[in-house]
Amino acid sequence: MRWRVVVAWLLIGGTSPVWAGQLVVRVSDTGGHAVGDAVVTLTPATPVPASAVAPFTRYVDQRDETFIPYVQVVRPGDRVVFRNSDGTRHHVYSFSEAKAFEFLLRPGESSPPLTLDKPGLIAVGCNIHDHMIAYLFVSSEPSQVTPSQGQVTFDHLPPGNYTVTVWHPQLRPGQAPPREMRTVDAGEQAQHADFALSLIPDPRGFADREHLDY
Repeated sequence: MRWRVVVAWLLIGGTSPVWAGQLVVRVSDTGGHAVGDAVVTLTPATPVPASAVAPFTRYVDQRDETFIPYVQVVRPGDRVVFRNSDGTRHHVYSFSEAKAFEFLLRPGESSPPLTLDKPGLIAVGCNIHDHMIAYLFVSSEPSQVTPSQGQVTFDHLPPGNYTVTVWHPQLRPGQAPPREMRTVDAGEQAQHADFALSLIPDPRGFADREHLDY
């Protein structure tokens, strides 16, 4: 889903608007393969007033002992519901500073809506199935998650300078999220930013405490 940034229209002679721009961001690994599940965030050098958006309820499902989606962008004030579509129980939890919580969910159950009111990264796990990991990226800035094709597009950007930051759950430990500056011009010509990430293997293995003494 593309984020729409509010455009302040400047009227010149009562008729001419300032045209908005477009930024295309491509994310790959060091081998040149497209990278999905990367969060791309734009931070304008000049703050843009945000439009009032009603809180939205988002869902994280649990199917085949996997959190779906793996990575999700959430705006502060949005709610999240965890659903258990598996045939086994799950103990969903987070100790993250942005939001700490835990829900014990039997098969077919859903958690009550949880309001995420503080920006930050929320790592989610299952206290029964260690291989289950998910991330909620709570941001008030325009942010998108790359699909498997590794590319996202930001439309209707007011002309100006932007910091483009890319985060991925498999960035190497201690590696700061890479960032670049881009200038978006008025007009129809899209600007581009390309990132090549050095990633560790997917940590979602198959360790399981369901049948251990826990």
